Amino acid sequence: MPPYLPFPERRVSTAYRDLLRTIREEGVRVETKQGIDARAVAGHVMRFPMAHGAPVITERSIATFTGKAIGELCAFINGARTLDELAQFGCDWWGPWANEKKCRSRGLETGDLGPGSYGHAFRHFTTNLDHDDPGFDQLAHLIRKLRDLPTDRTALISPWIPQANHRESGVKSRNTIAPCHGWVHALVFNDKLHLVHNQRSGDTPIGVPSNMLQYAALGLMIEHLTGYEFVEYVHWIQYAHIYENQLEHVDEMLSREPRRLPTLTLTEAGSRVTNIHDFRGDHFVIHDYEPHPALRDIPVLT
Repeated sequence: MPPYLPFPERRVSTAYRDLLRTIREEGVRVETKQGIDARAVAGHVMRFPMAHGAPVITERSIATFTGKAIGELCAFINGARTLDELAQFGCDWWGPWANEKKCRSRGLETGDLGPGSYGHAFRHFTTNLDHDDPGFDQLAHLIRKLRDLPTDRTALISPWIPQANHRESGVKSRNTIAPCHGWVHALVFNDKLHLVHNQRSGDTPIGVPSNMLQYAALGLMIEHLTGYEFVEYVHWIQYAHIYENQLEHVDEMLSREPRRLPTLTLTEAGSRVTNIHDFRGDHFVIHDYEPHPALRDIPVLT
């Protein structure tokens, strides 16, 4: 388990609100293909020493979504790329990105996210998009690498299969949405695990809080399977943005005082898992979570 301090001894966290404020106050106004302008910054880092709690935001409650968010990552680790496969892990919100129109335009069956999607890249990474190829299991390899060569600096995974995501005039990618998150670098310093998560694009009011939780959970999975204590989570976003129709909700979050971060741990069942593919969303539990009230109806753009 990460080296959590007792809850009253933890520092309050301002990392997520600092991200929101930076975009709100300094972001460049940009047009988007979703039809709603956004404010964006190029490059922002959030650092979370695990002693002071897991990166589960407190500016609004996400308590009802935590298991589902981690379940989605578990689905991707297991190669899920269709709506039916995702549903087996409790993930039921991908429909707008895998509808008949989007899939048909990319030569895919309805409900298929495509060979450039997260699940395919994580479990079956391959550049051979048009043939039956078992590909390369990135997460299983990452665990073996950390066990065998913990100081090698090459324990990385990527969701990006270049030709599946290639776009230019008149050319569509081979997936219904380009991967936004999932570039991971696991680093071991003096037998302590630091997990760096690089995100290509982040909708900071909606998607980023889930991604923070998901990859912190991955850090716990890696800690459990390798024995290296998980001491720091680092979240880097290259294109961090807020849509204009989300600003009212962002201002509400920024008006709320910062609070201490909670404790994220494995359940007893989770602590018996011995294979990265066997984790599920209900293998994780959050304690000491004292967020501000949830915010309803923050716009989600597809």
